[in-house]
Amino acid sequence: MNSTDVTHSTSDRNATGPDWPEASVPAARVSPASRSHTDISCASVPAATIDPGLVAWVAGIAALTKPDHIVWCDGSRREADGLTKQLVAAGKLVRLNPQWRPNSYLARTDPRDVARVEESTFICSPREEDAGPTNNWRDPRDMRTELRGVFDGSMKGRTMYVVPFSMGPLGGGISQLGVQLTDSPYAVLSMGIMTRTGERVYRLIEAGEPWMRTVHSVGYPLVDGLGRSRDDVVWPCNDTKYIVQFPDSREVWSYGSGYGGNAILAKKCCALRIASVMARDEGWLAEHMLLIRLTSPAGAVYHIAAAFPSACGKTNLAMLRSTIRGWRVETIGDDIAWMRPGSDGRLYAINPEAGFFGVAPGTGEASNPTAIETIWGNTIFTNVALRPDGDVWWEGLTDTPPAGLIDWEGKPWSEASGRPAAHPNSRFTVAASQCPQIADDWEKHDGVPIDAIIFGGRRATNVPLVTAATSWQHGVFLGATVSSETTAAADGTVGELRRDPFAMLPFCGYNMADHWGHWLKMGELLGERAPQIFRVNWFRTGVGGSFLWPGYGENVRVLAWIVDRLEGKATAVESPIGLIPAPGELTLDGLEIPDAALRELFHIDRGSWLAECDLTETFFTRFGDRVPGALYHELARMRAALTTMR
Repeated sequence: MNSTDVTHSTSDRNATGPDWPEASVPAARVSPASRSHTDISCASVPAATIDPGLVAWVAGIAALTKPDHIVWCDGSRREADGLTKQLVAAGKLVRLNPQWRPNSYLARTDPRDVARVEESTFICSPREEDAGPTNNWRDPRDMRTELRGVFDGSMKGRTMYVVPFSMGPLGGGISQLGVQLTDSPYAVLSMGIMTRTGERVYRLIEAGEPWMRTVHSVGYPLVDGLGRSRDDVVWPCNDTKYIVQFPDSREVWSYGSGYGGNAILAKKCCALRIASVMARDEGWLAEHMLLIRLTSPAGAVYHIAAAFPSACGKTNLAMLRSTIRGWRVETIGDDIAWMRPGSDGRLYAINPEAGFFGVAPGTGEASNPTAIETIWGNTIFTNVALRPDGDVWWEGLTDTPPAGLIDWEGKPWSEASGRPAAHPNSRFTVAASQCPQIADDWEKHDGVPIDAIIFGGRRATNVPLVTAATSWQHGVFLGATVSSETTAAADGTVGELRRDPFAMLPFCGYNMADHWGHWLKMGELLGERAPQIFRVNWFRTGVGGSFLWPGYGENVRVLAWIVDRLEGKATAVESPIGLIPAPGELTLDGLEIPDAALRELFHIDRGSWLAECDLTETFFTRFGDRVPGALYHELARMRAALTTMR
């Protein structure tokens, strides 16, 4: 997506505007004339690299999937412009009104293809026990046979794009290279935003750098095995879906979905499921964590990594705007952190992504003004509503929906429709460099030093506003026991309590209990240089279900207390579940929080916490004898302290 110098705000105009000619619903099908289709042999296409391994791999996948064309992508602006024009002409993207949203587009997916497909996501480790009980496991030999069957001819009539990418700055010490083969131009455009793509990746591969192999097909060939053609559709996909990780060979195969992390394979598939195994094997951490830089009024700089399950305020914290004078929060990453020990013994982190793939609903001027300013243009929106003036809208963007909306399925919508205008998991894809508060060291090759790690979840009861771990071991226990109420981004009934240790349950590429053991080993390696660990909960409620804490920008007050702990200034009170702020230690100037609400924010109810201990023990039993003994020790310590609690 190429950038311009135009800026705008959602509040710049009235709720309605002049009709925009491209606000109409795209046709359900794309005519044969709107797509390129020839019988040119793929073998005649010159490669963009001289690396024999890469050339042979591409040729082998092409022989299996049988595309009409191969395009070796260069990551250029010209390439992105050409793809967007192609998709707009075919009715697969809606070009938004450049007056409001320059160089931006709307994609509408098939209603069957709107989110991650965890039930079709597989970890193909050699042994089932290495995948663990929270992953779907398949024997790698059986799965390869199965995949060869579904991928055979899956790209007939289409173009296969070769997308070279780097997760992390090109040539960085923590970065990793990869190549994605895909028949989805939407995936190519998204990869161009979310990763560093370009010819330099080919050169690094030629120089001997290792790289991950990823293959993606929407599973909708335009020519069948008998040579019969069919028309394309606006959003091609397949009811049969596979998201398959082979950790040992660092491979990903994805079939049947064109959506999000199912198709942008560098994201969850590579940066977490594959990278977590690499991190375990090589002695580092690949985690589902945001990264921020925090500067105190005295000018002291701290870097914090934080893990939150879906819909727990992760993006809001990553882009937080301080409400306290003198404190400043800057964004480094909103979703994934790779952390390696440095030569000085400290833990250094990078954001391996180059963009944000954010959830749109709930993102507005009140909740996250930084995100709203980031998506002023050069953005791909997926499954949001379309305004009659050619801009986009979703629930939470403004208090009142504009009139004349077209919903995410392309149907007319009003408040009386009885359904959301935007899909609950609708998204925006935008370059991180557009974030107005991006930190100047966000692309530092060797990463930034991590001072603190935060775990959080959405809990209406039990969990205090902030807790400090008493040790690294206790901090790992806090991470292993993260739980949250379910949301639209995850399977399950909304409001149901869902265990999500380290916010990694859908993303850890190996046995989760072994992941906890790896964290304990990293603590031993880091020793006194290890970051301090904390737990937060912005979502505790009082009588009537109202939130006790205002959240959003006020969360900087909790960050300020964490910094005071790092500097040895803030005192804390020991409790059975960790250290909590002593009375008067949390900066509350300017907030109108009743004393009763403040007490409830930190109240520890013995009965409910003892029940929590039982639930934790039941959860641990899922992993058998692979749960580290240190975590059972922490559980026993907490249970004993609660039992004797006055």
